[in-house]
Amino acid sequence: MANDLLLEIGLEELPARFVRAAMEQLKDNMDKWLREARLAFTRIDAYATPRRLAVVVSGLADKQEDVQEEVRGPARHIAVDESGAWTKAALGFARSQGVSPDELFLKTWQNTEYVFAVKKNAGQETASVLPEALKAIVTSLHFPKSMRWGDHDLRYARPIRWLVALYGSDVVPFEIAGVRSGNVTRGHRFLGDEAVVGHASEYVDLLKRQHVYADVDERKSMIVDQIRKLAEQRGWTVPIDEDLLEEVLFLVEYPTVLFGQFEPEFLDIPQEVLITSMREHQRYFPVLDDGGKLMPYFVTVRNGGEESLDVVAKGNEKVLRARLSDAKFFYVEDQKLKIDTALAKLEKVVFHEELGTMGDKTRRIRHNAERVARLFGVDGQDLAHVDRAAAICKFDLVTQMVYEFPELQGVMGQDYARKAGEPEPVARAVFEHYQPRFAGDAAPASTVGAIVSIADKIDTIAGCFAIGIVPTGSQDPYALRRQAAGIVQILLEQKPPLGLSELFAIALDALKAAQVLKRSEDDILRDLFAFFELRIKHVLQESARYDVADACLAAGFDRVPSTVRRCAALTAFLERQDAKAAIESFIRVSNLAAKAETRDIHPSRFSDDAERELHDAFQRVRPQVAARMEAGEEHAALELLAGLREPINRFFDAVMVMADDAAVRDNRLALLAGIADMTSAFADFRKLVL
Repeated sequence: MANDLLLEIGLEELPARFVRAAMEQLKDNMDKWLREARLAFTRIDAYATPRRLAVVVSGLADKQEDVQEEVRGPARHIAVDESGAWTKAALGFARSQGVSPDELFLKTWQNTEYVFAVKKNAGQETASVLPEALKAIVTSLHFPKSMRWGDHDLRYARPIRWLVALYGSDVVPFEIAGVRSGNVTRGHRFLGDEAVVGHASEYVDLLKRQHVYADVDERKSMIVDQIRKLAEQRGWTVPIDEDLLEEVLFLVEYPTVLFGQFEPEFLDIPQEVLITSMREHQRYFPVLDDGGKLMPYFVTVRNGGEESLDVVAKGNEKVLRARLSDAKFFYVEDQKLKIDTALAKLEKVVFHEELGTMGDKTRRIRHNAERVARLFGVDGQDLAHVDRAAAICKFDLVTQMVYEFPELQGVMGQDYARKAGEPEPVARAVFEHYQPRFAGDAAPASTVGAIVSIADKIDTIAGCFAIGIVPTGSQDPYALRRQAAGIVQILLEQKPPLGLSELFAIALDALKAAQVLKRSEDDILRDLFAFFELRIKHVLQESARYDVADACLAAGFDRVPSTVRRCAALTAFLERQDAKAAIESFIRVSNLAAKAETRDIHPSRFSDDAERELHDAFQRVRPQVAARMEAGEEHAALELLAGLREPINRFFDAVMVMADDAAVRDNRLALLAGIADMTSAFADFRKLVL
């Protein structure tokens, strides 16, 4: 008869960032073991709070499934004697498998006849296998950081304080780190008590009576609903940051939303500073008006009920006031720092021991920005703004505010630059050059910001590659993948006449001048192209088949916007009924063109009208395709290529390409090679799955 299984691990408060991953890990490990153990079940539900990790397995069978398997023994010539009786080898095999000789049988396997036995394994009672299994599951959990306590050898995120293990209403006995499993759980640290779990199915409801909401989704909904209700009542806008919500979710067991306020005078500080201080130090949600302007209020979540909320609010206000006073002090003091003085301090801030100081990096950024700007077509005042923005883009790294809140770099730089009298495009670029900061973030909106952002990011990427720091697997300590993806995003939005090869050359020139190259330029360039190819491939596969992406990348990806447009054009083209026939003709051309030894075409050697027709069509289309590609009209370019299908097919129907006459053969192959060069510049159609 099926029953429910409960496993709860009671702990000292876990770091919030550990909880969800640990909960999912516990569920996955339980699911894996149940399947391997041949134990049927209906579902697994996982629960977690700061003080517990738990799973409830519903409808768990009371016995393992019986299994039987065929086991292969010796070959026939060893297992059977001349009289047809089983030999000692066969009889020994039967004994080893626990079957009688009468149950043995012969069966062909891989063209040879062998003796086989059917081995039956009766399933064990669930209750008998659970103790060791649950103990193994508990100890199998891994955490980003672990600790040991007392004289125990177990390493865990936090000390285990209690264990609940019930199959139905029966305790599953085992012991870990001196803690024995039982049926007693613990409620809220202040509002609840110890409670006996009578049956595994009672777990969630029992905890609620002890002021613990163990269901993560339910607890999250409670927080969100309470915040929204409060915002509606007060006429506020309370933006809910998902990362902050996730952290708060695993800081409380019984959530109650409340609000507090702070002195309006603090609103003189940039609101990004106030929001960051509230979020990072106190885990508070900011309050905005209808225009998105910060108001002198905050919203927080209490781990408890509604009793004495005013007292709790005042306590939070007192703590926040101290934090905001610190922020105000930093803000005022930072404005006394001259930009030139800050830039001088960058000479003592190490970027990387092999790549120099932040001052060295700034000079490389200026070098890169000036050359990238010219390829963008920027000149005059805009070029001066690029140079100034590149020169000062890192100055806020030495301010007290950024030291306290590193995530405000760029934000404070923009504010301080404005107050120092820098032109608006320069101040804006100081902020924008960090964009995009993460996946889904906006790219720089201004051209000046985009140029400085590219200059900074490519210096970091190329610099790391130059000294042998190339991301492998999940290792990417300098976030090079994110920065490369950022460059790709900027190129796609800005669409400058700038190729990756030009960008790489610019960055390497600056690094060579600084004498920091530890590898050959060829090796660095090879790795850079391979690295960016993966980033571009990821972009392409968001809207195209893998084979289409591969086909377009194989044609080259130096100009990123063009690569994306080619992929989009080919994706749309493949929806047409005549697409397959056109692509097959391109593939046939490419396959034969591989045998060409020259690209020199001699029209005088044509002997058939089909040859002349194809040559004329090729000559007519080639400049048109090039012009369309240059104009960014890849759809039109592909249409022109597709128009060659008929003359290509007539050519193959009319002539033998591999003619006996070498001159005729080479001329026909040269024609096909020219066409193949043109089509392969759009995509390697041979990579398509038709």
